[in-house]
Amino acid sequence: MRRMAGIALALALAMMPLAGCADTGRPAANDDGAAAQRRTVTVFAAASLKGAFTDLAGKFEAANPGTRVTISFAGSADLVTQISQGAPADVFASADTRNMAKMQDEGLLDGEPRDFATNTLAIVVPAGNPAGITGFSDLVKQGVKAVVCASQVPCGSATRTIEQETGTTLKPVSEESSVTDVLGKVTSGEADAGLVYVTDAIGAGTRVEQVPFPEAAKAINTYPIAAVKGARNQPAADAFVEFVLGAEGQAAMAAAGFGKP
Repeated sequence: MRRMAGIALALALAMMPLAGCADTGRPAANDDGAAAQRRTVTVFAAASLKGAFTDLAGKFEAANPGTRVTISFAGSADLVTQISQGAPADVFASADTRNMAKMQDEGLLDGEPRDFATNTLAIVVPAGNPAGITGFSDLVKQGVKAVVCASQVPCGSATRTIEQETGTTLKPVSEESSVTDVLGKVTSGEADAGLVYVTDAIGAGTRVEQVPFPEAAKAINTYPIAAVKGARNQPAADAFVEFVLGAEGQAAMAAAGFGKP
């Protein structure tokens, strides 16, 4: 009898680890993470789109319950570099066609890019316009501290076009990597004037004054959008692109001051 009892005890002990490994019916932590990824659409968007796309993200989430939009804003050229180096993006929205063409040339897009907005430059000055800026030619006056975007950034490329068209050579005190950085220099009082998009000037409200100039019409930026090849959430990426191009998306772009493509 003692021998039989010992065998029964050994069998019971052997079964204990198996019971500990039983399926509880709850997903593992990494399964939760994978599911969250499938519910998220990651958008890389030009810095000048911050106000409009932040608004659009909320509208898209409301129209697609359970889907979350995360957006990374930066200069278009910087975003192309990040994506080409493997940064996870589902959608790319550029402030110009040149940087989108780079994405296309590198085979990083899923399908053809589609234009969804246009934008033009404006001069912004600190409240009160202490330097008395009235037009583009004032930016080269002695003692005026002007700030522009670097040439590889869409707003910088547009600035160079205007310089060439008008025969004017600016001598900025700094060249920034995004239009929001230019705006920051002006709102902080570090610059007398900066060249930003009309939409950024509108978005800044009373922090700056806008000085329109007719030469801006010589450089109109077109904004394209496309899904990124290998997107982790391809259906949501495609849906977001269509949302931006649709009636609600276009209404939000117009409200932010963007022109039609």
